[in-house]
Amino acid sequence: MIGEQKICFSGVQPSGNLTIGNYLGAIRNFATFSEAYKCFYCVVDEHAITVRQNPADLRRRTYETLALYMACGLDPEKNTLYVQSHVPAHAELAWILNCYTMFGELSRMTQFKDKSARHADNVNAGLFTYPALMAADILLYQTDVVPVGIDQKQHVELCRNIAERFNQIFPDTFTVPEPIIPQSGKKIMSLADPTKKMSKSDENPNAIVYILDDRDTIIRKFRRAVTDSETVVRFADGKDGINNLMTIYACFTGKTMEEIEREFAGHGYGDFKLAVGEVCADALAPVQARYRELLADKADLEAQMKRGAEEAAYYARKTLSKVQRKLGFVQLR
Repeated sequence: MIGEQKICFSGVQPSGNLTIGNYLGAIRNFATFSEAYKCFYCVVDEHAITVRQNPADLRRRTYETLALYMACGLDPEKNTLYVQSHVPAHAELAWILNCYTMFGELSRMTQFKDKSARHADNVNAGLFTYPALMAADILLYQTDVVPVGIDQKQHVELCRNIAERFNQIFPDTFTVPEPIIPQSGKKIMSLADPTKKMSKSDENPNAIVYILDDRDTIIRKFRRAVTDSETVVRFADGKDGINNLMTIYACFTGKTMEEIEREFAGHGYGDFKLAVGEVCADALAPVQARYRELLADKADLEAQMKRGAEEAAYYARKTLSKVQRKLGFVQLR
């Protein structure tokens, strides 16, 4: 807590084009915390390198992710927007927390198992200890709340365990954070296989709708979305494809499932898919326009990176110094 204001932290990897799952499950909701919380929103480039990256692509996507943050409504005057690798305290605290994180805890992380299966030729130590770096990201700022998608809840729970373990040995060091998971859009599924989460790393381009897809592409992808053999638009067990499309439509329109069912009573899946594509494209159009404006001024984005890093580093150093002092590290003045 900074003064009387509570702290909010979250981050997004610049490891690929962001999807509507990232948008609906996380980024779109970030701006709602700006009034009630002091918010730190980070482009987590250090997390991205657990999987091999093309350096030029990683550099470009770092700029793009920062621009998307602002295009999605994050005002740099109200939020601290910065790049993780520009604040060395993240990596420094991560090493310390590695020493207070149990091997068994890390081995139970679902994302480690999933990524290890997908990248069997590169199961590196960073991929395994990634949650300790995520814990450092959060705990550095004495974070009260962490808005995350449901797939990251396990990592925040581990962060809480690490904080509590450290606090038992060294009392009153860290604030123990709470995850905040949006009730709508908390898990957007693949359009090609609605039993799986929509992932920016999916090899099937028709499975994913990216935030920056143009209108025709968005509508085409929704027209091709997998559904079922029925023709009735209703939310029910066994209708994974339609359930996913209804969830997306609900997120963009604010309508309930019952309202959507009434709206499309008597309409087939073709009409419904078109409607979902149109509301998605309509919602993303102003985001895309603002994004293009921001990305055209690279110098301004770099200036924002610098401002954000300086502010984040000020708060991060206070926590890191406190931790180092409690551990018994010699601190030079």
